[in-house]
Amino acid sequence: MTSSRGIFVSRQQRALSAAAGLDLGALLVSSLPNIRYLTGFTGDNALLLLDPSQPVLLTDPRFLLQGQMEAACRVCAVRRSLISHAADWVRRRRLRCLGIEQNHLSYAQFRQLDEKLPDGFRLLPTERLVETLRAVKSPAEIGLIRQSALITCQALEQTLPFLRPGISEIDVATELVHRMRKLGAEGPAFDPIVAFGPNSALPHARPGANQLKAKDIILIDCGAIYCGYASDMTRVFHCGAPSPRVRQLHQAVLEAQQAAIAFASPGKRAARVDRAARDVLRKHGLARAFLHATGHGLGLEVHEIPRLGASERLPLQPGMAVTVEPGVYLQELGGIRIEDTVAVTRTGCEILTPASRELIVI
Repeated sequence: MTSSRGIFVSRQQRALSAAAGLDLGALLVSSLPNIRYLTGFTGDNALLLLDPSQPVLLTDPRFLLQGQMEAACRVCAVRRSLISHAADWVRRRRLRCLGIEQNHLSYAQFRQLDEKLPDGFRLLPTERLVETLRAVKSPAEIGLIRQSALITCQALEQTLPFLRPGISEIDVATELVHRMRKLGAEGPAFDPIVAFGPNSALPHARPGANQLKAKDIILIDCGAIYCGYASDMTRVFHCGAPSPRVRQLHQAVLEAQQAAIAFASPGKRAARVDRAARDVLRKHGLARAFLHATGHGLGLEVHEIPRLGASERLPLQPGMAVTVEPGVYLQELGGIRIEDTVAVTRTGCEILTPASRELIVI
């Protein structure tokens, strides 16, 4: 804790500077990933009152010892509502306004807080304040994502021998998660997507009892969590020799991904990276089969900013970690998506998930 305390204090100071730029005297942080980023606390019930004089972590008695061991700030155990205690703290501080995380504080919590504060007190919504700080990772954070990505690749490689006709999607997903944990992951960053045949045409298919058959496309989307940090990767396989059409689709998606990765570099807007992938698929006549954005940031959460989509104007910066994952989905055939986790560097980007992107025949 001692060696890392300075990192968290520095992050708190950066968040307070951002809040001061919005004329906020203090900030109530309710997002658990944001609390972890700012303090190191990993419990699942907390609020962080970020104040220039003394940041305070509010939690319940179950997490008092854990908070004292992990959090780089004062920890207060509360036996009643955390929101009620936060309101009391704000009144004692004689603050006139408080920033809140509009995307995380529930309406019920907002009402409870508002009712307990004096008339004329201002609760000011903030959007992506801490998330913007989190978007640019330190070298140490990139190192954790790199290790998470390596575990993901190794777990998938160890799971491939189980891909044989008759095995179910859920059995493959279960084996994949088991392998991640054996390799040192805390667990999966999300429930793996394992989809056979027509199910692969569903971008967020849920693995079930569907069994692998000859001529099926196999789509596996998975990622591990290592020391809190996520990775994300998708690969496509085929049960038996693929048709020329499947090979053509796979090649088109691979070209789209390569174009997006080649374009991604500091200063380039996220929307332009999306366009680079989309332009390739449009040339192949597949624009309407590409149903989602080209990628997303990741770190303490598997979906963070920036979003590599048409509406995201945020420019890429060195230290960002993002996925690049174009895909096409055809109901009568299936889906093909190729996804890698990449780190933006000073000159371009580095692929952190080195598993082969070729169409492997099972």
